[in-house]
This record gives sequence, C-alpha cells and structure tokens, in this order.
Amino acid sequence: MFDPSWEAGCPNLSFWADNFNRIMVHLNHRDVTMIAVSRAPYDKLAAYRKRMGWNFKWVSSYDTDFNFDYQVSFTPEELAKKEAFFNFTTEDPHISERERVSVFFKDPAGRVFHTYSAYARGIDMLNVLYL
Repeated sequence: MFDPSWEAGCPNLSFWADNFNRIMVHLNHRDVTMIAVSRAPYDKLAAYRKRMGWNFKWVSSYDTDFNFDYQVSFTPEELAKKEAFFNFTTEDPHISERERVSVFFKDPAGRVFHTYSAYARGIDMLNVLYL
C-alpha cells in the first residue's frame, strides 16, 4: 500500500487501513495478530501512520523481496509490459503496489505455514465497513 517512491499511502488501501484499528481488539482476543506490510522505508510508514491516527502494527519490507515474493509489488518492466502475476493469473497490475491478505499459522513447534491468501475483490468481505 506504500511504494518507496510515494509520499503517502495508496488512497484505496488507506481506506482499508482506516478500519484496522477497530478490529484489533477482537482479533487479539482470539489469539490472532494482524500486521500490515509495505515496501516504503519505516520512517515514511511511521509518519503516515501518525498522520492518519492508526495504531495497528505496520512493518517495512524495504530492501527485501517479500512483497515481490507474494505477488503484490511489481517491477517497472512488469508495469511497462502491463503483465505480471497477480491474483492467481497474469494480468495488468495497473500500479506498483497491490492489495493482498495472507494468513499464516504458527504451530506449537514454532513452524510457520502460509495457509490462505486473497487478492483484489476477494478481500472485500474482510473489510468491517462492508459488513
């Protein structure tokens, strides 16, 4: 939701983030942690988070391949070709950063498993404003 070159977060994904604070207490009471991940450097994320009044955990994946590995960040070449792997298909991503919700499970031995992902309109039912 925040490309390193941007001065602010994506307006559409910022709308989503406006709803994160309200659900945290409910997730935490069910032993669930929600963390937002963006590619911008942490200082940019922290300043924007403060400006927006958010208190959810937001980490930077700056200078890593994390967002590319999960097919939500796209190279200039992919954008120019209008062709990248997103939402389980090859399509035009339209913008350098896209939306995704992923769920991970940590077992008692400390092993982490990626159990679920949804992209684009598939995440709409997770937005508490829509319910």
